[in-house]
Amino acid sequence: MSTTSQARRIGVPEIRARKGAEPIVSLTAYTAPMARMLDPHVDFLLVGDSLGMVVYGFDSTLPVTLDMMIAHGAAVVRGSEYACIVVDMPFSSYEASPEQAYHSAARVLAETGCAAVKLEGGVSMSETIAFLTARGIPVLAHIGLTPQSVNAFGGFRVQGRGEEHAAAVRADAQAVEKAGAFGIVIEGVPEPLARTITEETTIPTIGIGASPACDGQVLVTEDMIGMFGSFTPKFAKRYAELGETLGDVAATYATEVRDRSFPGPEHCFDAKPAPKKDS
Repeated sequence: MSTTSQARRIGVPEIRARKGAEPIVSLTAYTAPMARMLDPHVDFLLVGDSLGMVVYGFDSTLPVTLDMMIAHGAAVVRGSEYACIVVDMPFSSYEASPEQAYHSAARVLAETGCAAVKLEGGVSMSETIAFLTARGIPVLAHIGLTPQSVNAFGGFRVQGRGEEHAAAVRADAQAVEKAGAFGIVIEGVPEPLARTITEETTIPTIGIGASPACDGQVLVTEDMIGMFGSFTPKFAKRYAELGETLGDVAATYATEVRDRSFPGPEHCFDAKPAPKKDS
């Protein structure tokens, strides 16, 4: 749904109410300019801790700090008008205790102006989700392939294959729903499993490497537009190759600087006409 006709920003209740209705559209954003461009076309913008890899060049999301998320979350809020803004809770900012999670999440909401936080984990995080939601902090859960657990998983691997592992992911979904999450991101699981979870839950599911049956989809914007290297995850579709375009533009600029065709007089202040050469 395009939100250009929205008189106000989409809120968590509207996202929650979209269960089984028109699919929810989401993309990541980390900066105000990107948020401004995406805002009219999405239902919610996710300020993902994927910024650690996309923006900062880390090998994983683990080095991302709470201060980083707050800075980028505030920028995205400033750059948008319509989309619901959800900010990731980074690694080590919420796992120690529900109280730690509350203090971290309260900072995120207060200092960014976002609508909700997202945190990874199912059964293990259900107590924390219940603690936060009981205190007025909306939570989007994240189950399946949870990137902050990449070391425990032994890499970025599909989760939920086989009956035992599938049952564990389903239990995660049930636990976060019962705890009060308003939605669930399901990442990197077999399609039939994501479809089953979507059918079993009463809150929206947002797929990424999951199923078209999910109530919505999210992608890392830079994957979608070819701005994050040559590798494209299986679940991502390249809608454009802006990375190649940017490279071509930079090459043209470099050529014009070196042959002194840029800047021209029209790009200069109080430029004097070039002296005429004697014939």
